Amino acid sequence: MFIEVVKAEYLDGYRLSLLFNNGERRVVDLSNSLKGIVFAPLKDINYFKNFTIKFNTVEWENGADFAPEYLYEIGTAS
Repeated sequence: MFIEVVKAEYLDGYRLSLLFNNGERRVVDLSNSLKGIVFAPLKDINYFKNFTIKFNTVEWENGADFAPEYLYEIGTAS
């Protein structure tokens, strides 16, 4: 089974609550993952809050995204 993000909610800081297609909900803290040019705009918390679910993961307006497998791996069960 491929892991996919089916729902995402902003919590606080750089944390998101994600629901995956296997029924698990995990909280991810992306504060240490915002490295590189494509992720620079996400350091603005207001920009970070504005994401969508696209191609089975969380994506921002500038095209920045993370592989759903990565999000699942770094997430903690909630």
